[in-house]
Amino acid sequence: MFTKVKTTEEITAMRESGKILSHVLNELKNQITAGMSTKDLSDIAKKELKSTGGQPTFLGYFGFPDIICISVNDEVVHGIPRRNKIIKSGDVVSLDFGVTYNSMITDAAITVAVDSKNTQHLKLIDSTKRSLLNGISVVKDTVKVGDISCAVQKVLDQGKYGIVRDLVGHGVGHQLHEDPNIPNYGNPNSGFRFSKGMTIAIEPMATLGSYDVEVDGDGWTTRTIDGSIAAHFEHTVLVTEDGAEILTS
Repeated sequence: MFTKVKTTEEITAMRESGKILSHVLNELKNQITAGMSTKDLSDIAKKELKSTGGQPTFLGYFGFPDIICISVNDEVVHGIPRRNKIIKSGDVVSLDFGVTYNSMITDAAITVAVDSKNTQHLKLIDSTKRSLLNGISVVKDTVKVGDISCAVQKVLDQGKYGIVRDLVGHGVGHQLHEDPNIPNYGNPNSGFRFSKGMTIAIEPMATLGSYDVEVDGDGWTTRTIDGSIAAHFEHTVLVTEDGAEILTS
């Protein structure tokens, strides 16, 4: 389905969903340390979510076996938390989470460098985050998909990063993935035109090398073919008359 203009009640639910989601991601960012397993992080997310009234959107989605995606280094997205996957000092870890509250969904992601002083890695993370914010900065009533895509691309092109083509942003709200897709590259004034009251997830994914990716044998974990480090940031935003309200901050 195409993303719809949300009612006042639906927007209120998405604000609460986004508040819960942001809280969980902030807790994970504060607690992540070398020596933890990615499943340990999932356990923290589960504990934090339990008392909020929110539900984990990802669990069971097309068979996904956990509540959160945790992707490390060359894994771009959809990493499955595992007890035997231990985070090491210097790792780049992406945390992608979805929350359902009163039947309304928000989706967001952050990337964290664990005890890292690697300049390349830190610049990649910073640029990917800035590209997300640049994409959000052009959102307003009547904005087109290509305007957002171009704004994201502009920042990532400056750093000569690989912009993942096979994975994109999307509408969100009633479902986790709603049309239209929002690529992280494109031409301005092209594609679907958004209206105020619609909600979208903008999510740049960038690499230190090629944009080509492949899916592991587990059917989920998506990593760079060339083994290059990847970063991923995402916010769910509400399109307003003259801008955007970030629902997951």
